[in-house]
Amino acid sequence: MRALFSYLRLNLQWKRQPSKLWLVFMVWIGCLFYVLFQGGKTSVMLFAMVSLLSLYLIGGGFRGVGRAHGQRHLSTAGDQGEMILAGDQVQVRLDVTIPGFLPLPYVIIRETLKRHNGESWSFEESLIPSMRGKGELLFQTPPLERGRYRFYGTECISEDIFGLIENKGQFTAPGEFLVLPRIAFIPNWQMGSRYSRLGGQQTSQLMSRPETNQINGVRDYVYGDRISRIHWSATARTGNWKSKEFEHESLPKTVLVLDAIADHYESDAAFELAVSTTASMLDYGVRERMGMGLFTTGQNKGVFLPSDHIGERQRMRLHLVDVVADGKGRLLDQLEDHARMFPAGTLFILITPLMDEKVWEIFQFARMRQMTPLQFLIHPSIEKNKEAVINWSQSAHARGVSCYPISSLEQLPATLGGGAI
Repeated sequence: MRALFSYLRLNLQWKRQPSKLWLVFMVWIGCLFYVLFQGGKTSVMLFAMVSLLSLYLIGGGFRGVGRAHGQRHLSTAGDQGEMILAGDQVQVRLDVTIPGFLPLPYVIIRETLKRHNGESWSFEESLIPSMRGKGELLFQTPPLERGRYRFYGTECISEDIFGLIENKGQFTAPGEFLVLPRIAFIPNWQMGSRYSRLGGQQTSQLMSRPETNQINGVRDYVYGDRISRIHWSATARTGNWKSKEFEHESLPKTVLVLDAIADHYESDAAFELAVSTTASMLDYGVRERMGMGLFTTGQNKGVFLPSDHIGERQRMRLHLVDVVADGKGRLLDQLEDHARMFPAGTLFILITPLMDEKVWEIFQFARMRQMTPLQFLIHPSIEKNKEAVINWSQSAHARGVSCYPISSLEQLPATLGGGAI
């Protein structure tokens, strides 16, 4: 009996609806006294009707809302087993089963989606379950930013047809997913081209990428190609001139250094741009089979030695999902503490919004260890400080360091391919 009252208290919301419950109870008591002291067919019929109504209202708590359960399915608009990128929307399908013997007119479903940084979104929809108590709820999230997301307890709410008693239940349908940073496709990196016109001694190693004897594919004939390069079978098959495409020798090992010190960024958008730039370079390195490493300077430091192993690349991507601009102290001190991960001959790419002497100290650190320094200058408000950015870029080139000013992710491919500010 104690379990029964406990169940009713949870599902009928006694504490939240005392007036309605007391009203039903008082009406039933009044009808009971009417039968006892007045008698007659009218009082008996009225008492029977009120008793049936009371049983219906109380029996609603046993209709299964408190024992509801469900399964969740997540997908994206173009879901083909691909991972979710920032800016994508996730489609959610929730299959709900509500056990019980009384049909429900409708059920309200409340969902809560939380991001790892504490942000949350609430979703509320209604569904009409079938006679068997099954229903399907479909909804879509807004465009999501980089991070880890999780659905928490799902709340089911139903009312009787008179709107007097509210029945409530809760269940957990697991739903966790990751949203990777935005990525810009980089078709070509001018620094990696053998015909690069960038100045500085650091390009001498990168400008010469001789071709190997390994055929990488077939491309359209370009005026000036030697006869030995012509792919005769492909030319005969297509009717157009085709040339052989040979693989180039791989670029030297590369380390991406992501500045995650909080004081260096003027806004969250600037840091997100830095993270997306890093992720785009990792994606480029995968396609070009470059040995890439990653070093982030937040409180949760990421230290990944240069590698072209798929598993290591996946670990770097997952780290970029969680990285936050919460670092403190000097960037150079953190680099010196992990100097072992920067072998000689490494291409040292610094991704930061800094434009001061601290950067020259970092470049000196890289050169003392025989590394080739570059800078990706993160500056979303480049139009406001265009002159300062141009002066800094020219000064860097004059000192033999390539500097790529980046104001938006869409600008990144053109900048790396030789675009101007």
